[in-house]
Amino acid sequence: MNDPTPSTIDPARASRLLRWATYASVTTAMILIVGKLAAALMTGSVSVLASLVDSMMDAAASIINLLAVHYALQPPDRDHRFGHGKAEPLAGLVQAAFITGSAVFLILHAADRLMHPQPLKEELVGVGVLAFSVVAASIQIKFQHYVVRLTQSTAIRADALHYATDLLSNGATILALGLVMLGWPLVDPVFAIGIALYILYSAGQIGHESVQLLMDRELSPEVHARIKEIVRGHPLVLGVHDVRTRSSGQTYFIQLHLMLDDQMPLVEAHRVADDVEAAILTVFPNADVLIHEDPSSEAPPLPLPG
Repeated sequence: MNDPTPSTIDPARASRLLRWATYASVTTAMILIVGKLAAALMTGSVSVLASLVDSMMDAAASIINLLAVHYALQPPDRDHRFGHGKAEPLAGLVQAAFITGSAVFLILHAADRLMHPQPLKEELVGVGVLAFSVVAASIQIKFQHYVVRLTQSTAIRADALHYATDLLSNGATILALGLVMLGWPLVDPVFAIGIALYILYSAGQIGHESVQLLMDRELSPEVHARIKEIVRGHPLVLGVHDVRTRSSGQTYFIQLHLMLDDQMPLVEAHRVADDVEAAILTVFPNADVLIHEDPSSEAPPLPLPG
């Protein structure tokens, strides 16, 4: 997953979009579970079972997302002065654990089916249900990508990845059922193992992104460059250093040091800092900005390694 890019959406609209995305995700997952459960019982296909388990994990993750997003959107309080945004990457870690468990289950079940093959039945029913699942997952992913583009939500980005794996597993399962009908029965468990390995890869991506956010990874170099460009655009700013950034939910935390003329009065220095902060908030309206003023005669510290 890539570093987030700036989000300029109004915070109130972002909150509404995040809630709608979580509600839509849970609803879609429940519909897919019902359809795939019926298809798995009717066909006896381990690939369909793999897709069913994937959807069950999607549902569990979507419910976790719903709760996490609701909590992350709560305003700062006395005990959480920096807000509750860390709930999103925490939910991502829980999702990664869920997905890993489901993938291991699928691998074990598919390996057993390889050693003890069983004939399938009602393959066309399975194909029909999975075709519907492809359409439903595609619509859900399109909406989630729209929300992620506007809000840069880690939780929704992880949920969209779940549905991307679901879309892949549905397509692979349709292909597997088609090959079974053509006389290739062992393709079913082989495809199930392939789907499970891809799910494991996805879990690793989600887990890595969540850990990086919990460890306060810096925002992207593009964001850093934009911040410095904004700061240096003020005519009275002589330099900027120690720019530090991190994200927590929908909030960007930005800290920096301004270099100002040694003889500038404190009142004027404060006004310049306020102007710079306002300029940053124009581009990053969801930011929490902290600025320290330094005299220009003071040498800036050496940059951090890396």
